[in-house]
Amino acid sequence: MKIEQVGPYLWRIPPDAKPGMRVPGLVLADASLMAQIRRDASLEQVANAATLPGIVKASFAMPDIHQGYGLPVGGVVATDIETGVVSPGGVGYDINCGVRLLRTDLQAKDALPRLGQLVDALYQAIPAGVGSRGRVKLSPADERRLVERGAGWAVEHGFGEAPDLLRIESNGRLEGVDPEAVSPKAYERGKHQLGTLGSGNHFLEIQAVEELYDQRAAEVLGLFAGQVTVMIHTGSRGMGHQVCTDYLRRLEGALRKFDIQLPDRQLACAPLGSPEATDYLGAMRAAANFAFANRQCLAHFTREIFARVFGVGPAALGMALVYDVAHNIAKDEEHEVEGKRRHLLVHRKGATRAFPPGHPELVDAYRAIGQPVLIPGDMGRYSYVLVGTEGSMRETFGSTCHGAGRLMSRTAAVKAARGRHIARELESKGILARATGRDALEEEMPEAYKDVREVVEVVERFGISKKVARLKPIGVIKG
Repeated sequence: MKIEQVGPYLWRIPPDAKPGMRVPGLVLADASLMAQIRRDASLEQVANAATLPGIVKASFAMPDIHQGYGLPVGGVVATDIETGVVSPGGVGYDINCGVRLLRTDLQAKDALPRLGQLVDALYQAIPAGVGSRGRVKLSPADERRLVERGAGWAVEHGFGEAPDLLRIESNGRLEGVDPEAVSPKAYERGKHQLGTLGSGNHFLEIQAVEELYDQRAAEVLGLFAGQVTVMIHTGSRGMGHQVCTDYLRRLEGALRKFDIQLPDRQLACAPLGSPEATDYLGAMRAAANFAFANRQCLAHFTREIFARVFGVGPAALGMALVYDVAHNIAKDEEHEVEGKRRHLLVHRKGATRAFPPGHPELVDAYRAIGQPVLIPGDMGRYSYVLVGTEGSMRETFGSTCHGAGRLMSRTAAVKAARGRHIARELESKGILARATGRDALEEEMPEAYKDVREVVEVVERFGISKKVARLKPIGVIKG
């Protein structure tokens, strides 16, 4: 793929690199990360996305980019509301896969004596793994109400507290849901999975705040050195997967209907305003709301376990939600492009919204510091808390990275881990890990991922987000 370096942390795929490109591809990376990115087909996918009708400015890729379905994981594409399209491949199968961070008043040194008990209790209480079933029972009426209300449904049913909703992206609820656009099979797959972690790269992690970079922002977020935090990473489970499956099939037919020519059918799309696009967006928002409710329930169960293990209530432990962000989603937003305000549909697939201080969509608590950005790394090293900056609005439609990004496929990771004992290796570093799946720890071993520190350094130096804190894992629950 033809690509040229145009800055210390910016690479450009020119529009003539591939027939049909309407805009350039722009990749954020340093030389070391670019060498890793070149190993798979993700740059080809960046160029393919640049052929989408109505795409604006560029097809973007974050430094944690790796090959995905249609759009690469780590891709950002904005299309014009009047002339553009929506692409399910630009959102992904795990709709609103995202991250939630809880803070506590606990010091890690005081929690370590009970860490084993805490990890075991969480492992027993949090359903994890492929096909895991939750303890929240949903009737068909419940499910339809849930996909309309999102995290608010969970709070209304006793899973958490109303103030939680003020610290969730979009307050934990997307509007514009169409419950009828969700197939019976998607509802069936979702009805037993509320309050479950799932498998793959999903996790619940007990962490310690290892380093602070911005004391003021940390104080606003309620973070301090040595503190115990909990990070939860999961999404919409089987419901979101089925919604994506249903609409990829339907939108492949829309390519013929609307005579849209694309180099990759995995980017199947439909013009905004068409019945196909309207139905997909209604169903995608429903699945996104399921994911917000799912993480809300998991956070509630986590608070219960902490209270039981430490023998005091969550309030006495200072357990509170810091923030909850979405990684795989398409959202209606206004952005300035070439000096004009434009109404766009921004697809973020493996990318995080990073709005700057003062942005009107920010919750009041964080308007002075910018949107919190939660960046999980791998279970053997560290994760980060960032905040959004004005630079993200100028450069990347208010977006930044979402994690470390895979270096190895899961199959390759299992092969590379043969003969090793990953749980024992983690324990030697002070990290207790529990996993349901036979190969879960091997698939997710630290070497399977890029070093998230390098990814975070690029987005900070490029100016689209700013470091606040680094978090070290001490206990991990995997599917």
